[in-house]
Amino acid sequence: MLSRNTAPDLKPIGHIQLEKPEHIVFKNGLQGFVFHAPEQELIKAEFVFKNLFEDPENPIRNSALSSMLKEGTSKLSSAQIASKIDYYGAYLVPEFSFDHNALTLYSLSKHVQAVLPVVHDVLTNAQIPQLELDTYIKNNKQSLQISLEKNDFVARRTFYQNLFGATRYGRTVTQQLLSDLNQPDLISLYKQQIQPQNATLFLSGNISNETIALFKSYFEEQWQGEKAIVLQNFVSEGTGNKELQIIDRADALQSSIRLGKESLQRIHPDYPALQFVNTLFGGYFGSRLMSNIREDKGYTYSIGSMVANLNHAGFFSISTDVGTQYAADTLVQIQKEIDHLQQEKADDNELDLVRNYMLGSMLGSLESIFSHVDKFKSVYFSGLDLDYYQYYTDSILNIQADRVQDLAQQYLGYDDMLKIVVGKISE
Repeated sequence: MLSRNTAPDLKPIGHIQLEKPEHIVFKNGLQGFVFHAPEQELIKAEFVFKNLFEDPENPIRNSALSSMLKEGTSKLSSAQIASKIDYYGAYLVPEFSFDHNALTLYSLSKHVQAVLPVVHDVLTNAQIPQLELDTYIKNNKQSLQISLEKNDFVARRTFYQNLFGATRYGRTVTQQLLSDLNQPDLISLYKQQIQPQNATLFLSGNISNETIALFKSYFEEQWQGEKAIVLQNFVSEGTGNKELQIIDRADALQSSIRLGKESLQRIHPDYPALQFVNTLFGGYFGSRLMSNIREDKGYTYSIGSMVANLNHAGFFSISTDVGTQYAADTLVQIQKEIDHLQQEKADDNELDLVRNYMLGSMLGSLESIFSHVDKFKSVYFSGLDLDYYQYYTDSILNIQADRVQDLAQQYLGYDDMLKIVVGKISE
């Protein structure tokens, strides 16, 4: 009989099993990955497209294209698209990131046949209607005007501008870039980008052979590219300015702080171990930054750091918002924590706590088949395979204090970081 007075035994995490997809290739070049979960009534279909860029790079076009995909086709208005999808309890969601555009369908498997014609129409016949584009531009100009009053927004965009310059990762939205958006450019981008040779389809849930055949009937011979795909190389254009930059706002009550530097991508052998160092330093609620600057000093509600992976770059960043009277000492405390990590070895108890947190978080993130798809996408778009996660697990299990110290010395130099404060630094 189960005793509720005795805690269950702790068991180490040694191997994390992830679902391997079935790989299919459509005749038109569309790459497909199928994750089978027959017990699910729901299916999820993600069409993911690499963002394409011209010279100069302008990610505002890619973001606008994502938002405008469902705004009307040659057959259906935006209202008709929404009505047809809603009638069957489905969802059709455009998504945008630095590197990809996506269109994701959520539907009960029994209704897929009814909604796929709408998805096909959106992916092959979108018109980018001028009236809806005008509304998009107007709304985003208003949103930008409001956002520019917020210190954290300005700090974030200044950080990216300084880190990556006038590239897809560094160029940020402006009133002029929004004004320059026009229907012909977006239609040209749509025809080049939203096509099978530039797409990957991820199918997950209750995916039967009949469902795959249904997708092939709409997205194989009935979907062809109209323009040659041109991939633009990425060259970072950061300013290299490591001096403290203060964007003064005389009436500010809080200051937004952003620090960071270019760093590793997931494909680098040190990446999992650096993730460990970052978690210990500022990557979870029990981190050193949180313990010092939130719990001990009470300067902020939240402070954190991250190691971010992009298709063509990686970066490390630290971010927080503090009262202006605490901004100067917050920078001092951040530098102290970096110095401490570089100069003194962490004890075994702290290493075990971080180790268990990271591996437990990995296991906890795999609650459904859709989570397995997300894990696969992360490695797939980095040019890796699912074996990466065993390497990740082994790296976390085996990392020791001297390795943590070495990585902190190699990758977390305070003097090498951009340092941006938006608000003010009170004396």
